[in-house]
Amino acid sequence: MPEQKRDYYEVLGVSKGASDDELKKAYRKLAKQYHPDLNPGDKTAETRFKEVNEAYEVLSDKEKRSRYDQFGHAGIDPNFNPGGGFGGFGGFGGDFGDIDLGDLLGSFFGGGGRQSRNGPRKGDNLRANVTISFEEAAFGCEKEISLNRNESCEDCRGTGCAPGTTAEVCPQCRGTGQVRVQRGGGGMIFSTQAPCDKCHGTGKIIHSPCGTCHGSGSTRRQRRITVKIPAGINDGQAISLRGQGGSGTNGGPAGDLIVGVTVRPHAKFRRDGTSVLLEQPVTFLQAVLGAELTIDTIDGPVKYDLPEGTQTGTTFRLRGKGIPSLNGRGRGDQYVTVKVQVPTRLSQHQKDALRAYGQAMGELEEAAPTPAENIKSFFDKKKKKK
Repeated sequence: MPEQKRDYYEVLGVSKGASDDELKKAYRKLAKQYHPDLNPGDKTAETRFKEVNEAYEVLSDKEKRSRYDQFGHAGIDPNFNPGGGFGGFGGFGGDFGDIDLGDLLGSFFGGGGRQSRNGPRKGDNLRANVTISFEEAAFGCEKEISLNRNESCEDCRGTGCAPGTTAEVCPQCRGTGQVRVQRGGGGMIFSTQAPCDKCHGTGKIIHSPCGTCHGSGSTRRQRRITVKIPAGINDGQAISLRGQGGSGTNGGPAGDLIVGVTVRPHAKFRRDGTSVLLEQPVTFLQAVLGAELTIDTIDGPVKYDLPEGTQTGTTFRLRGKGIPSLNGRGRGDQYVTVKVQVPTRLSQHQKDALRAYGQAMGELEEAAPTPAENIKSFFDKKKKKK
């Protein structure tokens, strides 16, 4: 069963009669509150951000808002049919004659049956990826990326016409980009809208195309763009650069460039949110007697006094040595876990010293004299008697 959507007015926290300014004010406040860049890793905030955008996208459009007010969420479904199918119209009786389907739907949807196909359109969103180091992710950096994108033609300024010429308004569709097509059946004639075949839905006819873009209004160019990576960004997050995507058509705005960020793993450090994790090896002697250690951090090495008798697995904190918050509010900490290293190759002298330590601690019994030690002891006694 599909998830039940919340009322759009409830989502934005406004009344049904809210003005455009009230809608915009409520949207900006909530969009800022739940923006993914300010709530990294927060799935609830991400869901709310999408919900707020969806609500504002509908309520800020007069036509969609009118349909939503009449029919709720079903009214903005592109497949929604308020009549439940035209077969049911027979029960009304009478001769419908020439019915304009656009006008019919417009009466249901508040006058929205016809929509020009040659209006301003936003350009394509583009995607790119950049790989950075652990430290660059922590402190931020700038990276230059190369991409190919459609840009407004400089020679014709996006009109598609050769310099000194203009496009003709299509005489067939009168610049709307659409024509009425009639279809009949069962004693009824329906009129629908279709793209104009003379101007291909553009609403204009170019007699002298631009020699550079050949009438398209845009050209393909390679660009190098500098991307500012914010401090604290994490692996898998993305940055949106508004207006850096493909050029729009018919005066529409350019699309956006979405840059995905990959962070290379570090040889020593691991990351958990804004915390940096590090395993610090120490010798048995350092753990027992204590020592001044040199600890690596993303800021550089720092000194730390290890207490006597530190056990392996002990974790201590270095305050403020973690990752800066993405919203610029402070830094995390670094957590250092002690790992006591057990020696694997010892000389005989070192082994004897450890056995003596074990005897002193009561962990080993005093070893019995070896035959060689007994012989040496016998001759030592003989010498003393002489």
